[in-house]
Amino acid sequence: MPAVRVRVSGRVQGVWYRGWTVAEATRRSLDGWVRNLRDGSVEAVFSGPAAAVEAMVEACRRGPPAAAVTRLDVEPAPPPDAAGFRQLPTA
Repeated sequence: MPAVRVRVSGRVQGVWYRGWTVAEATRRSLDGWVRNLRDGSVEAVFSGPAAAVEAMVEACRRGPPAAAVTRLDVEPAPPPDAAGFRQLPTA
């Protein structure tokens, strides 16, 4: 199954972006994680069926209602070590 790492920039911290990501990824049965980065961006890894991963990446371009995404970088990534989707501490 494909895995990607995304980095989301803009107004994405303090707007429930991580909680929204956990809910959306779980709804799509994806594995991976999401965390805030100290520079104000959000980083996530998504792994699962290609169509579900692609749909999640597209959803991240919008994010939750209070977010204002200005940039989304996507690159291939190794699959996560654990099943399920979780929120990690800030890195």
